[in-house]
Amino acid sequence: MFTSNCCTAITRPGSPADGAVTFTLHSFLRSMGRRADGRTYEQLRAALTRLERTTLESTEGAYWSAPTGPADISFTVLSTVSVQRRRVADREQLHLFGNLAAGEPGDARVTLSATLRANLAARHVITLSAARYHALSSPVARRLYRILEVARSDGRLSWRITLERLAEQMPLSQRYPSHLTRVLQPAHEMLLSAGLVRDIAIRQYEKEWHVDYVLGSRPRDEN
Repeated sequence: MFTSNCCTAITRPGSPADGAVTFTLHSFLRSMGRRADGRTYEQLRAALTRLERTTLESTEGAYWSAPTGPADISFTVLSTVSVQRRRVADREQLHLFGNLAAGEPGDARVTLSATLRANLAARHVITLSAARYHALSSPVARRLYRILEVARSDGRLSWRITLERLAEQMPLSQRYPSHLTRVLQPAHEMLLSAGLVRDIAIRQYEKEWHVDYVLGSRPRDEN
């Protein structure tokens, strides 16, 4: 969850064109509404490192790249991360400046990957409600929420997908329709309860099983 919040804060609109962002660890934590102390400083450093070292992979054209369209691609959220701890001598002078915290542990400079920058510049992005996202206790429900918001961004009021294709996109290890239905049912109930979808139905058309989602309009608090 901490890494997800960190990623959201870095990729907000208005980031520099070259993707390089400089900030203090203290101010970054406060911008996310987190307490700034030794524990959260270490969590932030670890989250930034994960965003640099974790590779995201897309196959079968699942990722939409602004320059090329559907693409098979692999990338990291952050291409570079540098966190410099301030020297003790420097930190002793911080009390002279009212807008800086005396316990300030250092400065960070991160660079958003070129792949993400291209999509941000082309506005190939969707907006999620952080409150609604974190209210979904199931990882499956959260993944579905992200996928459904992509469909909603195209102006659709309903969306149909085969169970097999949905399992590939999420991804889910189950393959039999009965198994997938059982895995999806709790997530579907959460999405319906949260008002993120109006109706969900799993039906068989000819030889394939499909899921039909009725999306409706975006809730007012997310407009």
